[in-house]
Amino acid sequence: MMRTVVLDVGETLTRDDRYWASWADWLGVPRHTLSALVGAAVVDGRDNADALRLLRPGLDVGAEYAAREAAGRGEQLDDTDLYDDVRPALAALRAAGVRVVVAGNQTVRAGALLRALDLPADLVVTSGEWRVAKPSPEFFARVLQVSGAPAEETLYVGDHPANDILPARAAGLRTAHLRRGPWGFWWADDPAVRAAADWSVDSLYDLVDLVKE
Repeated sequence: MMRTVVLDVGETLTRDDRYWASWADWLGVPRHTLSALVGAAVVDGRDNADALRLLRPGLDVGAEYAAREAAGRGEQLDDTDLYDDVRPALAALRAAGVRVVVAGNQTVRAGALLRALDLPADLVVTSGEWRVAKPSPEFFARVLQVSGAPAEETLYVGDHPANDILPARAAGLRTAHLRRGPWGFWWADDPAVRAAADWSVDSLYDLVDLVKE
C-alpha cells in the first residue's frame, strides 16, 4: 500500500485556463494564439516558459511576472480553478489513512493561494518556497524528506513526463501519470512514459483504489 501520495499542481489539481489567459492578455495577444503555441510546446516536449518565448524570443519570464504583480495583474487562484475531483479524491485518500502532500513547480505566492483554499492535504509546498524546481533531483529529495514514507511507498502523481514522471521514477518513487491537460493527453501513450509510470490514471478518483492495492 502507498503510505503517501504527492501531487503536482498545474493540470493535476488546477486548470491552467486562467493562467494562460492572463499571460495572453498581459502580452497583448489573442488567447487562442497563446493556446496554440502552448500546444506546439507540448508536442515538442518543451516547457511552459518556452510557449511564452515563442511569442517574445528572449523574454525574461521572471521579470515579466514581477511586472504583472506590480501592476496588480498577478496570480489568482480560487475554487473555480480546481478540477472537480480534487477535493473529494484527496479527502478519500486521507480517509483511507494516506498522507497527502501537494508539491509542484509554483511560486511562493501560488503556495499561499493554494493553502488559502484549505485543501484536504497534510502539506502544501511549492518549488518557489523550496528554491528548487522540477525536474531537479533535489526537488524529489525534498519530496522524500516530507513524505514520511520510504520511496517505494510514496506515489508521485502528475501530468508532465519530463517534470513529473521521469524524474520521480529516477528518484525511486512510484509514479502515476495523469491523462489530463495538454501534456497529460499528448504524452499519455508514449512508450517511454508508459514504461516509466507504474500506473496511468484518468482521474484522481483512480488513486483511491490504487493506493489500497
